[in-house]
Amino acid sequence: MRDLTPLCALGTTAPRIDTIRSLTLTERLDLALASVTARRGRVSDTRAAITALIETDAPAPGRIAGGPLRAIWTGPDQWLIEAPFATHENIEPILRVAVADAATIVEQTDAWVRFDLAGDDVVPVLERLSNLDHGRMTVGSATFTTIHHLRCLLLRDKGRVVLYGPRASAQSLHHAVLTAMGAV
Repeated sequence: MRDLTPLCALGTTAPRIDTIRSLTLTERLDLALASVTARRGRVSDTRAAITALIETDAPAPGRIAGGPLRAIWTGPDQWLIEAPFATHENIEPILRVAVADAATIVEQTDAWVRFDLAGDDVVPVLERLSNLDHGRMTVGSATFTTIHHLRCLLLRDKGRVVLYGPRASAQSLHHAVLTAMGAV
């Protein structure tokens, strides 16, 4: 049997961190992801299960709730669950127990790349990347947008912005964000 070495989305063995002036872009690998979609007629059961799981109300449209296990609203009756990888590496069976047959669960950990963008000039960087009114996004908000022709999920956390993009296009997304960081 061969010895396989896991690689980050950018093709390295360790997450990449880039700093340009006061801005820092960090590749994150320490989170497990799964989508939860309520089945027909089971929305209230799914919401209740998510609420119990994250220990706060399931998020409303365009919002994030919870932490360290948190839910991100991604569409009508749909949420992305984010959890620490160290304790939830195999997240799908954990969620399956929590929601039982009320929802469909799909493992998403390796489908997405996550970049955290932090610093004083985050809004001008984001304005170069998408057409959202980033100055109006409040902490705890979440929305899909297009960045560099890629459908990305953008989250506003305290002190940073989280960008989720397709893992297969991680290098393209990374390049676009670094270019925008350099232009500020």
